[in-house]
Amino acid sequence: MAADGKTLDRKLGLLHATASNMAAMVGIGPFITFPLIISAMGGPQAVLGWIIGAIIAISDGQVWAELSTSLPGEGGSYVYLREAYKKYFGKLIAFMFIWSFLLSGPLEIASGLVGMMQYVSFALPWLTETHIRILAFSAGIVTVILHYHRITFVGVLTIVLWLIMLSTVAITILVGMTHFNPAYAMDVPKGWFSFSWGFVLGLGSATLIAMYDLLGYYNICYVEEEVQNPGYVFPRAIMWSVIGVAILYAVMNILILGVTPWREIIGSTHIVSDIFNHYYGHTIAVIVTVLVALTAYGSIYSLMMSYSRIPFAASRDGFFFGWLKAIHPTKHVPHQSLLIVGGMTCLASLFDLGFIIAATLSSRILIQFVGQIIGLTVLRKTRPELKRPFRMWLYPLPSIIALVGFGFIFISSGVEAISLGLAWLIVGTVFFAFWAKANREWPFAAVAQTELT
Repeated sequence: MAADGKTLDRKLGLLHATASNMAAMVGIGPFITFPLIISAMGGPQAVLGWIIGAIIAISDGQVWAELSTSLPGEGGSYVYLREAYKKYFGKLIAFMFIWSFLLSGPLEIASGLVGMMQYVSFALPWLTETHIRILAFSAGIVTVILHYHRITFVGVLTIVLWLIMLSTVAITILVGMTHFNPAYAMDVPKGWFSFSWGFVLGLGSATLIAMYDLLGYYNICYVEEEVQNPGYVFPRAIMWSVIGVAILYAVMNILILGVTPWREIIGSTHIVSDIFNHYYGHTIAVIVTVLVALTAYGSIYSLMMSYSRIPFAASRDGFFFGWLKAIHPTKHVPHQSLLIVGGMTCLASLFDLGFIIAATLSSRILIQFVGQIIGLTVLRKTRPELKRPFRMWLYPLPSIIALVGFGFIFISSGVEAISLGLAWLIVGTVFFAFWAKANREWPFAAVAQTELT
């Protein structure tokens, strides 16, 4: 740590990185979205959505693995988009990623807060929707406060929450294996497969939810300057997380389908608690509910750590508003960036969970995921000299699969979510114009140079 307090502590290793990714991926997702994904396709055939989501995540994981090792730097996507497009669009794409992230990142964290409190409502059934929103908002504030500690403390707490997550999933799988009924798992409605527009829409919705559950396989890339030997750590942490969690989800969801009729699953907002309540009684179910809530909080905590570094990194490099680059003088955390991400998260937690999930993806697909997929090819052509400790397997096939997959998810996210994402980008473009003009950046840099000559 530098004496001037202007740098970050490089303390996180492969275990921390894998724990951070997996905690962010599992979190509350499968515990709250399973009824949603079953409802989207009307039965166990919703597993198709999981399969497609896993293929997209594994393919896109290779995009992240190559970019993160060839372009190291705090901020993840911001760095990759900045380097890929600055030759053509100056700072526009990097700025717009940060802008879109200020919506999508807090939405993702907020979904965990709301889902966590839905499980809490099992133990406290008198909670209303208003109570759940207030508790989610308050938990967001607590999370911001907890991040005012050095990164060593944050890393240790991440591992503890990760172990709780693994324990919760293991217990759920054990119960599923003990009470598995193949008749439940194979209760597919007659005529479930008919290639129609309705089937495609249902599959799109199921894939969107599955992809939401898998988000986070790249989480550690946002804190590169706090990771030891990132060239070694990142590819392993990313691929281990994607493959491991994809398998974990497949097993977990098949087992849940095998212990409860899918028509009952659809109506639940805390399905795991309901399963334990049915087989083991209320007391055990409450204990499991606490474990699920802690698992959710592991994701929330990990995402807040990573996502607060993105506006900070862009600001420090002169690609975003300058006041966000401040580092706390004693805690050595990017506290202004932490406060803006935390504040947006608290506000986002006041919305409906289904809308939050759809908006999380629709608001980030165009700039972040599609931008990176195309950016990887751009960098291979324009920056062949870059050191690439990891190179995408079977290039460019994974890029094509990820691109088509994200396009399918985007059009499946619904008119409201798409409209919000596009409106946010339009407003961001206006802000960029004012910012670029004030700082004489592209496209105003050319105008300024012409005036001088």
